[in-house]
Amino acid sequence: MKLIYTRFVPALLGGLFFAVSLSPSLVPRPVPIQGLLSGLSMAAGYGVGMLMVWVWGYLQLPVPAARWRRSAGILCALLCAGLVGIFLWRAAGWQDTVRGVMGMEPGARTGSLLLAVCTAVVFGLVMVLAWLFQLLFRMVSVRLHRFLPGRLAVLVGLAIATMVFWTAVNGLLVRSALRMADRSFQELDAWMDDDLVPPDSAGGVGGRASLIDWNDLGRMGRAFVAKGPTDGELQAFFGAPMPSPIRVYVGLNSAPTAEERSELALRELIRVGGFERPVLLLVTPTGTGWIDPAALDTVEYLHRGNIATVAAQYSYLNSPLALLTEAAYGVEMARALFRQVYGHWRTLPPDTRPRLYLHGLSLGALNSDQSFNLYDIIDDPFHGALWSGPPFRAESWRRMTAQREPGTPAWLPRFRGGKVARFMNQHGLPDHPTAWGSFRILFLQYGSDPITFFDPASAWREPDWLKAPRAHDVTPDLRWFPVVTMLQLAADMMIGTAPPGFGHVYAPSDYIDAWHALTEPEGWSPDDLQRLKDEFARIAAAKRSH
Repeated sequence: MKLIYTRFVPALLGGLFFAVSLSPSLVPRPVPIQGLLSGLSMAAGYGVGMLMVWVWGYLQLPVPAARWRRSAGILCALLCAGLVGIFLWRAAGWQDTVRGVMGMEPGARTGSLLLAVCTAVVFGLVMVLAWLFQLLFRMVSVRLHRFLPGRLAVLVGLAIATMVFWTAVNGLLVRSALRMADRSFQELDAWMDDDLVPPDSAGGVGGRASLIDWNDLGRMGRAFVAKGPTDGELQAFFGAPMPSPIRVYVGLNSAPTAEERSELALRELIRVGGFERPVLLLVTPTGTGWIDPAALDTVEYLHRGNIATVAAQYSYLNSPLALLTEAAYGVEMARALFRQVYGHWRTLPPDTRPRLYLHGLSLGALNSDQSFNLYDIIDDPFHGALWSGPPFRAESWRRMTAQREPGTPAWLPRFRGGKVARFMNQHGLPDHPTAWGSFRILFLQYGSDPITFFDPASAWREPDWLKAPRAHDVTPDLRWFPVVTMLQLAADMMIGTAPPGFGHVYAPSDYIDAWHALTEPEGWSPDDLQRLKDEFARIAAAKRSH
């Protein structure tokens, strides 16, 4: 009966954690991802139950009589099974509520077998790892017991087993997987797209007169340089001749160090006349070097092509992997490029130099935020920054959100009247009581963005953005559960899917509103802005049809 007792509590909590993992979160989850989440949640619940049983026994607390344990076990097992059944039955409907707030079609009501298989496989793998850890712990503790008192031997054995197990898992599995991922992304970055060719003009980046070799730009850099709006497309929209936007990009292979890449970027930017444009944009890419076309194309249209952009790659990996393994590289590159560009910009006459803005999406926003020190620019500040989808680790975002004005929600805060920093979402920029200053920071964020609103602390406390009133794109069926909510948000952050305008997919129309508010380009009426939004919607529809 003792074995039944020690296994009953973990199994009960494992079943409860599995059930609540089926509840909705910020973005819809595919069945395999739900299976991964449910397997990890079940393992977490089982582990919490085992810890509770161990603490209970360690403290030598009384155990109920056998007849009560049996009756309570049967009753709780039935309740748990009923709860799991109810949650399984409602799971598809819950996912449809998330789809509904995002304007998506309901999902298929199938996949229960696949969900069960994925959950069982993940739970089994975690249990195997737990069994190996337990085996190692017992072996070490037994040997230490010959020299140390019993409980001290247990504590020391636990510490040694944890250290050895973590070293083995992190060294053999995690690092090997990351090395494989790095090689794969590196090969992908070198892939040559036959549709992209070096520019014909001498002023084009990667062309015959360029300081940067076309092959060294990388896959993302070549796409960034070659796929921007052309002067012909701008002329077709505005009905008058327009200049082509200037785009300067330095790939990871263009120079061996961050300092050399930033110096190369500055020389190329000067060569092509970037500082002669009225607006200069310094962009920090995501981990792979990708720059969101929705962000850049829109601001280039708003400024009628008379704008220059400069960016430099710092990694091959996607943003989550780059954040885990190469976070320092991203900050180093962002700081080096800012130091070069801003250092040259501030030597120019203030009345003729371009207006300078910073931009970054996701990990790019995090690194862009860390690229400068306020005390270094306070005597001659640049003009502003647009940071979209800032990750939860972004220092300025976290501080301003935490210090928001009372009565404003965490998903759309107001900070000190909005004189310097403001927040906006799909509904545009809210009204503020004070005028916006000459130095401006704008955060574009969606309430359903898990990259922004993930927080490890959600494992033990309800996050503020879940409290009323909620963002319109967060389902009212979302509930906070200890541990499980944190795992749900982590799954959303890694592989969550959403249409443009929700989650971590920022729509061109929202970028138009953001750039217009931040940079205030002249000659744009509300009707003109709507016509530009319609044009980008048409372009997006044409791409989907192909």
